Amino acid sequence: MPEGPELHLASLYVNKMCNGVVFTGAVRKSEVSKSPEVPFTCEGYRITAASRGKEVKLTLTPVKSDHPKQGVQTEQADQPMDIVFRFGMSGYFRFTTDDELPKHSHLRFYSKETPCRVMSFVDTRRFGSWQPNGTWQPDRGPCIMFEYKSFRENVVSHLSDRAFDRPICEALLNQKFFNGIGNYLRAEILFRLNIPPFVPARTVLEGLESEDLCDSGDCVRNENTKSPKTRVVKEEEAADLLRLCHTVPLEVVNQGGKGYDPEKADYSDFKAWLQCYYVDGMTSIRDHNGRTMWFKGDPGPMAPKDSKSPKAKKRVKKEDDHDYTQKKKVAKSRSELTAKKIAVKQETATKTPKKEKDARPQEARRKKEKTRSVNTAQREESENARRRKSSPAETTAGEFFMFLKQVVFLLWEF
Repeated sequence: MPEGPELHLASLYVNKMCNGVVFTGAVRKSEVSKSPEVPFTCEGYRITAASRGKEVKLTLTPVKSDHPKQGVQTEQADQPMDIVFRFGMSGYFRFTTDDELPKHSHLRFYSKETPCRVMSFVDTRRFGSWQPNGTWQPDRGPCIMFEYKSFRENVVSHLSDRAFDRPICEALLNQKFFNGIGNYLRAEILFRLNIPPFVPARTVLEGLESEDLCDSGDCVRNENTKSPKTRVVKEEEAADLLRLCHTVPLEVVNQGGKGYDPEKADYSDFKAWLQCYYVDGMTSIRDHNGRTMWFKGDPGPMAPKDSKSPKAKKRVKKEDDHDYTQKKKVAKSRSELTAKKIAVKQETATKTPKKEKDARPQEARRKKEKTRSVNTAQREESENARRRKSSPAETTAGEFFMFLKQVVFLLWEF
C-alpha cells in the first residue's frame, strides 16, 4: 500500500510531468468508478500537486485566455479547484499518450496539444478515491515528513489519549497522530530501535520532549555527512522513535525514482533498503486489526493470543496452452480422453430415437403378458390331464354298479 513517501513522490511526478503543459476540456471519469464526478471544464488550465501524509492534492488553475470571446463561454471554470486523492491499496498517477492510456485509468485530464496526452489516476483495485473541492482531512495529524515540529508536538501532548493504550505497532498506524506511516515503515522504524512491536505505546513515548534537541532540517543534512559529530548525535538520540518516524520516510523519498514504484517490475533498490519488512529471518504475525507485523525477537507482552504467522500466498503463473511440461502433457491428454468419452456417450444418447425408447417398455409388457398367457394355458392343460387320468376309474366303478344292479334285478324275478 502506498504510504507517505510514495504519495510525496507521486506529487513530485505530477509537478515534473505537468510543468509547462496546458490542459483543456472536461475532467473525465471512468464508468466503473464509484468516486464522484469532477465538475470542472475549462478551455485551458494547469495542474500542480502537493502531498500531506497519505493524501495528495491536485490544484486545477484556469489559464487566462488572450481571446475574450473564448473566456465568456458558458460553464467554463474561472476559479481554481482542489481535488484531494487517497490512493488506497494501489493508486498512482501516470502521464501517457491517449493511445497508451492504462487500463484502470479512473480519472483523466487531457492536454491541449496534438497529439493529446493524458494525466490519469490509475487504481487497479479501486480502493482509492478523490474528492472535488476537497481539503485535507481534519482528523489526520500533521505530516510526519514536512510538518515535523507540529507532528512531534501533537504526539507528545496527547499521550493520555486512549490510542496510546494500544501496542506501539498499532498506534503507529493511527493517522490522527502518525499521518503517513504504514505497514512497512512501522516495521522498519521499530526494528532499527530494537523495540518489540507489542509493548504499550505510552511506555515507549513517555519521556520524549515536545521539541527536538536538534533542528529537523539540520539533522536530515547531518545524516548524509560523515563527521564524528554526526555519529555522536545518532548514538545519543537512537531511542527517539519520533525522530525515526521523520527520517526513515525521508530515506525512501531520497531514493527518488529508484524507490518503490508500482509500475516498475524492478524493486531491487527498495528491497535492498529494507531491513525487516518481508526480509528472510524475520518473524511475522497479525496484530489485533489483522495487519501483518514484521519483527525480530520477542513480540512483547501485548501480542495477540494464539497469533500465527500468515501463510504466504502462492502466485500461480498463467501459462500458454502450448507451453507444457511432460507431466502437464500427460494430465492434459487424460483430461482430453475423458472429455471425448463423455462427448461420445452424450452423442449416443442424443442419436437414440425417442420412439425406440418409448417402445422398449411396451415390448417388455407384451413379453410379460405372453409369458403369463403361456403359463395360464399350461396350468389349464395340466388340470385337464389330471382330470383325464382320474375319469377312467370313475367310469369303471359306475358300470360295475349298474351291472350288479341288473344281476340283482334278474335274480329277484327268478
